[in-house]
Amino acid sequence: MPTSDLARQPQAILFDLDGTLADTAPDLAQALNKLRLERGLQPAPYESLRPYASAGARGLIGAGLGLTPEAAEYEALRIAFLNNYEAAIAVHSRLFDGVPELLAQLDRSGIAWGIVTNKAMRFTDPLVPMIGLGHAACVVSGDTTPHAKPHPAPLLEAALRLGKAPEQCWYVGDDMRDIQAGRAAGMLTIAAAWGYCGSEGPTQWNAHAIAQEPLELLQLIFRIPS
Repeated sequence: MPTSDLARQPQAILFDLDGTLADTAPDLAQALNKLRLERGLQPAPYESLRPYASAGARGLIGAGLGLTPEAAEYEALRIAFLNNYEAAIAVHSRLFDGVPELLAQLDRSGIAWGIVTNKAMRFTDPLVPMIGLGHAACVVSGDTTPHAKPHPAPLLEAALRLGKAPEQCWYVGDDMRDIQAGRAAGMLTIAAAWGYCGSEGPTQWNAHAIAQEPLELLQLIFRIPS
């Protein structure tokens, strides 16, 4: 539910990418399952991998192969996973239902919007235009600044690029790190409950509000009664 912090309309909305604007989990899961097949293993069920899609290589290799970064073979598998993903980055990925309409309304209303993701530029730069997000006012990737989320640096960089003060921005994401980064940057935070959300639900993240689907954001932004 909205809080009193939501009373002021934002001048900019920043979004996480994977699990917030775009459903990229199918291609990420396929990249992981290619590793399993190469090791003589059966593909892992998609449903078991999807919750970890926002956690990148670390999360998917952990979920699909039971390995942590401390394992001797982890780094080679991480490189292979990323190569697999880069080779088939937008086969099944698409925007979530409601996202095109949401972004179109923001454009019509003159509210700037941008993307802040922990995905590296190597992947973000080709993916964003391929899935219909090439008109974002800014794109900040995981290696754009020296720090990735949950550090606030990427969000502050995005606000700078948009010419907005952090307190004029909202940040929307489907991972606890998104909410931590947004709060650390001084932004209002919205948990995207339609996304991957990991093993813990967004009610535990201390977000200012939770949206169950993308178009619900319009109710929060424009204070439309639900």
